[in-house]
Order: sequence, then C-alpha cells, then structure tokens
Amino acid sequence: MSQAVRTTCAYCGVGCGVVATPNGERSVAIAGDPDHPANGGRLCSKGTHLGETVGLEGRLLLPMIGDKRASWDKALDLVARRFRETIARHGPDSVAFYVSGQLLTEDYYVANKLMKGFIGSANIDTNSRLCMSSAVAGHVRAFGEDVVPASYDDLDAADLFVLVGSNTAWCHPIVYQRIQARRAASGAKLVVIDPRRTETCEDADLHLAIRPGTDVALMNGLLAYCCREGLVDEAYLAASVSVPEGFWESLDEGHDLWTIAKVCDVPPADLQRFYDLFAAHPRTVTLFSQGINQSLRGTDQVNAICNVHLATGRIGKPGAAPFSITGQPNAMGGREVGGLASSLAAHMDFAPDNIARVGRFWSAPRMATKAGLKAVDLFRGVSEGRIKAIWIMATNPAVSMPDAGRVREALAGCPFVVVSDVIADTDTTRYAHVRLPAAGWGEKDGTVTNSERRISRQRPLFSLPGEARPDWWIVKEVGRRMGWGHAFAYDRPADVWREHARLSAYQNDGARLFDLKTHAAIGNEAYDALEPFSWGGRPFADSRFPTPDGRARLVAVRQAPLADPLSAWPMTLNTGRYRDQWHTMTRTGLSPKLARHREEPLVEVHPRDAERLGLAEGDIARVTTPQGDSLFRVSLSAGQRRGELFTPIHWTDRQSTGGRTGLLPRPLVDPHSGQPGFKQTPARAEKVAVEWRGFLLLHGHAELVPDCLWATRVTVPTGTLYELAGAGDPARLDRWLPKGERVEVSDARRGSRRTAIIADGRLAAGLFIARDDSLPPRDWLIAQLGKAANAAVLAGRPAGQQVDRGPIICVCFDVGLRTIVSAIAEQALVDVPAIGKALGAGTNCGSCRPALARILAEHPPGQKEGIA
Repeated sequence: MSQAVRTTCAYCGVGCGVVATPNGERSVAIAGDPDHPANGGRLCSKGTHLGETVGLEGRLLLPMIGDKRASWDKALDLVARRFRETIARHGPDSVAFYVSGQLLTEDYYVANKLMKGFIGSANIDTNSRLCMSSAVAGHVRAFGEDVVPASYDDLDAADLFVLVGSNTAWCHPIVYQRIQARRAASGAKLVVIDPRRTETCEDADLHLAIRPGTDVALMNGLLAYCCREGLVDEAYLAASVSVPEGFWESLDEGHDLWTIAKVCDVPPADLQRFYDLFAAHPRTVTLFSQGINQSLRGTDQVNAICNVHLATGRIGKPGAAPFSITGQPNAMGGREVGGLASSLAAHMDFAPDNIARVGRFWSAPRMATKAGLKAVDLFRGVSEGRIKAIWIMATNPAVSMPDAGRVREALAGCPFVVVSDVIADTDTTRYAHVRLPAAGWGEKDGTVTNSERRISRQRPLFSLPGEARPDWWIVKEVGRRMGWGHAFAYDRPADVWREHARLSAYQNDGARLFDLKTHAAIGNEAYDALEPFSWGGRPFADSRFPTPDGRARLVAVRQAPLADPLSAWPMTLNTGRYRDQWHTMTRTGLSPKLARHREEPLVEVHPRDAERLGLAEGDIARVTTPQGDSLFRVSLSAGQRRGELFTPIHWTDRQSTGGRTGLLPRPLVDPHSGQPGFKQTPARAEKVAVEWRGFLLLHGHAELVPDCLWATRVTVPTGTLYELAGAGDPARLDRWLPKGERVEVSDARRGSRRTAIIADGRLAAGLFIARDDSLPPRDWLIAQLGKAANAAVLAGRPAGQQVDRGPIICVCFDVGLRTIVSAIAEQALVDVPAIGKALGAGTNCGSCRPALARILAEHPPGQKEGIA
C-alpha cells in the first residue's frame, strides 16, 4: 500500500490539512488530517471528494502553440521572445501577468519577481483582486499593514459571532462547525448580517436582512450606539489609536436607531437586539467575506467593521477581532509575495525606500516604480491595445471577470496570449496563442497560507503527468530565456521559499509584522517536513501597530447614497457560490457526487416577485443587465429579499448554454481597492417560453453542449447527464446519440418521446423528451448506464414501486430529501443528531446541518403529508 501524504486541501482559504493515500495510478483515498490545527481532521464535502477530481480527463499535458504540439524549449523560447520584443517596442507596461490564488506561494513569488523586478512593470494582478482586495486595503488603512488580526483559536474563545456578508455554512463549512461547537459548549451567540436568508442564518440568534450596500450605515450606527452607551475604550484609544479630527462629531447626526433601521431596511427592534448583543459580549469576533469585499464601497465597509473593534478595544485579545475569511487556498500567500498590482513583495508598498530595498535584495535591473493595473483596468488595457502581451496563470477570466463578454473581446484582439493551466479547453485557453501544461493539485510541491496566516505544505501525491511542469519552473525558465539566468537559478521549490523568507526579514527591523526569518535558512529536508505554523503570533496583543507612530487608525467612512431601482432595471442582482462547487468547475465538475446538490445554474427569486414576473419553479428565465444576459432555471426562495435575484458564479460555456453570471455584473470597482462590485447589479428577469423539456444520458465522459435553448451538463457515475429544454422540433437532438440499436416509444397525446441506444447489449444512451410534466426521475436511469439493457429503461423505472430519494441534501453520504423526510416520520427523529445517527447525514462536514434543521421544522415527526 502507498504511503500516506500530509498535504493541504485545494479549495477555500480555511486551509484544511488532508491525509492522502494514493491507491492506484491516478486514484487516492482522502481523509482529514487530525493533526492539522486548521481542521483537526474534518473536511467539507468538496475536500471529502477530492479523490474524484484527480483523473486526467480534460488535462492539458503537452505544450501547445496554436493547435499544434510543441516542445518545451520551442514554447518557452517563443514566450520569452515575444515578451522581449513587445517590451523593446512598447515598454514594460505593454505586458501583463494575470495570476491566481490557486498558485502556490513559490509560484506567486517567482512570477512577481520576474514582472516587478526584471521586466520593470507592476502589471501583475491576481484573481484574488476579485475576492479579498478590499480587505487588504482596509487592513492597510486601519493597521498600517495587511494583517489579519485573528486566528481560529479566537473562535474557541468568543462569546459573540457576527457574520457579515458570509454564507459560512456553505463557503467555509469547517469554520462554521467550529463556531457551532463553541455555541454548543458555551452558549455563544450568533448574528448573521446578509440580505439573503442563507443556510448560515437557519440557527442564528438573529438575522439582519439588510438592504445591500448599507453595511457602512449599520456599523457606523453600532459605533454611535457604543459611544452613547459608554462602550468606547477611551484608554485604549488614547494609547494605541489615532482618531481623525471630527470623527466622533460625524456620528452625532443620522446614526440614531430609527434612522439606521430605515436606511438598512430592518425592523428597529432587530437592530436594537444586535446592539444589545454587541454590548453584552465584549469577546466578539466579526467574520466577513465576499458580501463585504465585493462591493463598490468594500474598503469603507471593511474599515467600518475595523473602526468598531478598535474603538471598543476588541482586538488583540482572545475571542475579539475582525476576521477576514478568504475564498481561495492561497489568496493570503499571494498577498505575502506582492501578487497584487498595488503592492510589492513582503507586505511592502511602492514607497521609494521599499522599491530601493526590494531592488537591492533582488539585484533587480529594472524595478517597477509604481503600482500596476488592477484586474478590471488590466483587461481594459488589453481591450484598448495598451497591453499587447498577457500571460494568464491558473485562472479563467473569460468567465470570472465582471462584464466577461468584454474580456473575451479583449483576449480575442490581443496580439499575444499565453495561458498556463491544468485544463486543455477552458473559456480562456480558447484565446491562447501558447498553452503551457501546469501541475495540478496532487502534483504541486510548495506552501500555501490560509485565512489565519497559517503556512502549510502542499505535497505531491503523483508524479507529473505527460509533460506538465510546476508554475514556478515555467516562469523561471522564461526568466532565464529573457536574459536573467542568475536571478532565476532555482532548482526546487525550497530554493524559492528560502529567498522569499529572507526577503520578508531583509532590513525589516520590526517595521512589518510579516517576517519569516526563523524559517529562512531551513534545509531541503526540513522544508519537506515543514509543519503548519502561523506568522505574527497574536497580532496587536501589545497594542502596537506597524505604522510610523505605532498606532492604529480610525478611518472616517460615510454611507454612500444608494440609487433607487430604475424602471428598466427594477431588480438587483447578487452573485455567489454554491456549497459543493468551486469557481468555474474545472475540478469539482469532475465529481459525480458534488454535482448532486445543485445540478443546474439557478436564479433564486422571491415567490412574490416570481408571481409578478409570471415565473414558476423550474421555468427558464432570462436575466438581463446593461452588460449582457444569460438563461437560468428558476428557483423560488423565500430567503430572497423582495426585488433581488441571486445567481451562482460557476457555470461556463463548457457546461451550459446558460448560467453565465460573469456576463452580467458591471465593470465598476471600489475606488480604493479596485475590487469589482459583484453584489449590486441593476437587472431584470423575464420568463422564456419553452415547448418541451427533457434529458439526455450518455455512458462515459462527454463534453458537448447540445444546441437547444437550455442544455446543462452534469457529471454522473459512469456517464454524463444533460438537462434540456427548448422550442421547435427536438428531433435535432438525435445527432448527439451514439451509434447502436435504437429502441423508441412515443406518445403523441403527451408530446413525449423516449429513446434508448443499446450497444453490445448495454445501455449506451437515453433521450427523454416531453411537452408536459411526465419526465421520469433520473437516479434509476443513471444507474443503468453501461449495464445490460431491459424493457424497463423506456418506462424510466424498474418493475414495482420506485424509490425516489428526492434532491440530494447530504452530498457526503448521498442522502436525499425524501429519504430524510421518510426517516423523520417512520423513526420519530426529533433533532439533527438523530437524523445523523439514523442516516449519517450531517455527520461529516456538517454543511448540510442547517438544511436538516429546516427540513425537520417543515416535516416534524407525526406529520403525515408528503412532499409536494
């Protein structure tokens, strides 16, 4: 049996430790690492099913120039030559890198060094700009450095948790379970501030469904209340915090309870309860995520939160801190090496002495002297022809950027596009002149930093497939070919790590908290065996801050006026993640189990809005904004605020004819951070008429998108499912059926047709079309793919009574809604632990526990009525 490897999860910024045991050429058993301090052995559904995503389906395994295979030497020589030529003709700012929180710290460091120290431009930005750059800007304004002043240990000491703009139960399940464990042990309280009633709200002591974009008003109102009630820590302010002139006077007017309740559109009694909870629990951790950051005033919102904690002295103490929880596995590592266009390495900015310091350390011939273009402006620069060569690493901006249609137009017109990726065909690689095969999770070797500043090793489980290479190696080889061989003479990731750590301490003398000097001289074996560790200790425990005067800063922020809906755009679009999917699904889309929770891209609509718009559950709706439009399946949700829509970010042209959320947001950004405002886009929704619905099942892996109005690809065990809808004659779908014996039955009255393709006596495909609601459930038919065919296939169910599990609620143990409801009734299950004991649901990652609690409330023991 292969030896177990301790590594780190590939997904969110929680940074969970993983024990991975390879048990085949591309097969691995996954378990949580019980010794990793971030998760103590627990994994969420995505981490649990990492083993389903390590195959080589769709992998880019060879360097490609255009559509032709190339040697590494030829591809790298071409990249180096085209970048050299572009710089010689148009200057260093005519080229750019766009990188990713999927990179390891060593990858990030080499790319940042090449661009900022040797090419001489700061035009290197990262997709982390889209998720946490407002937190960076807010931290720098408040603390003088981008330092997260909290750790997961604070969750074990807090008496009040305030979750702002974070669906933690779905997006950071292990953090959420730690919060719930503290609540169960100590009675700690939970307040959730979110326009939507998400799963995170289900067990909260208070949910404030504020109007989107009113977070500054809410936090300023809380701070004004603290001032009125004597909760401000005057001694702490006097010793450790600078307060701008007129700061307190600005809170005197317009921040009373009734005014704030009106601005935020919440009941005054609920607002007062929030104030009372905050007053009663000094050990408060305020966790915030994309709902705060992805705003046109995200930085101000971050500072409004920091102001409250600084003014009340709730920082630098156990169980008391503002806590930015990041979305990507190495967003923090990117921040440490200067992966953002607005920063230099090792938490330095572009002050002249910092430029000189980094230049000396690198012996850099051509240091960047100013901040570069942030993500939205960077692609605008490509569109306008100012950037003539771009290298995109480990990300998919043709899907994920706001106004993604314009990004595609920009890439199509760019003279030279390089993409390093693990996947051969993405929406972005289709615009590449050169594609370079990068190492994927399971092959990477380096470090990542999680949300609490904990650095962990990511270790390889498999040898590099095909001709794939690590990102740091690819970048350093280009640097060598551009003429800087000595500066990029790395042989292994440990070489990069040591240089990165030395730079963090170089002429630092305590000016910056980020300092890795104790790990700067470790040998290769010590690097390989590196245990998880956090830098910075407990930040600000000594009440000193990394500013020139050693004091933190309150930052005066005011609530910006919010525009009323326009008649042409009466709705507001919010975007976000699904529980079991990740970014653009190039990894999670390979997992049959992860697909079960949300199989299609949905637009969530309040039932009253749906009634007004003529929408019903399961309809197809067109969501339109000034930037574009896309189709979504309708889901009615009373958790939506009236007048608001929600769509997921994950679907691409490779998976669906609809669900393209990236086409919809405006390319408008926060003025301080440059982070796009994904959460408040003017929109409208309308029903799209369909004449028929259906689904197509194919045995084996397939990557096609049938040409009909609605087609969404779903990975299932042993095959692929396509959910379909359209108008006109569905006969054109027949061309997607494989060769084989055709068996068919039709019903003219219902307008239905059922077709099975039998190859070698086994079910190779099935196409089911209906003009009414007579389509059968999918589960049993999915299980028949590749098996001996029988007459029951066209019936869509086996002989006798069919068991329909219903929608999957617990992905970890594959438990459906109907199974749960039946067990509650038949076994008199009275609480969530009882459901877990009976079915296993909720006993692994716990992210489905809020849903289980809601199901229990809707279908208590003894209730006889079934599920509609």
